[in-house]
Amino acid sequence: MGLDLGKIKIKRFADGEIYVQLQESVRGCDVFLVQPTCPPANENIMELLVMIDACRRASAKNITAVIPYFGYARADRKTQGRESIAAKLVANLITEAGANRVLACDLHSGQSMGYFDIPVDHVYGQPVILDYLASKAISSDDLVVVSPDVGGVARARAFAKKLSDAPLAIVDKRRQGHNVAEVRFTYKLVSLCSMIVIFEVSFILHILI
Repeated sequence: MGLDLGKIKIKRFADGEIYVQLQESVRGCDVFLVQPTCPPANENIMELLVMIDACRRASAKNITAVIPYFGYARADRKTQGRESIAAKLVANLITEAGANRVLACDLHSGQSMGYFDIPVDHVYGQPVILDYLASKAISSDDLVVVSPDVGGVARARAFAKKLSDAPLAIVDKRRQGHNVAEVRFTYKLVSLCSMIVIFEVSFILHILI
């Protein structure tokens, strides 16, 4: 965009607390804070919150949190009793810190937008990825779009439609515990061909040829 990054000082105290000081005036300005909340998620979320608070106290006109990776997005519902809906909690924290708007990319589920009490712009990486795949000139006859689980079928189907209605395969994945998954079988026999495996959130897209 031809714009320089704003000047900001971020450091850590001995006990791990985050210190933020803006190095220039933002009074009456539209401020865009670009901060993915990827691992370490807790550290980056807290850094974002403190930066939002610093901008609010410096009299910024509007504060937009640009979050390419929205941490805790997968905790968007209760799957068992006595669980937290952490996605809603993080949304509340960002709102209460003083953000006026959020721009997020490829959220785990669209319902996460409803957790915010401020406007949310949800953008998708699909057009960029489709342009990249088109540049590779992969034959549609040798192409299969694969969803790694049942929950990703809608996303994978959308990709398949844009790729000349390429065939769709679905992996039956069973979770045995946190970060532990077992693959039972695939709902379509995939031969040796070009496979586009549509992962969610943290991976977005992985191509196996």
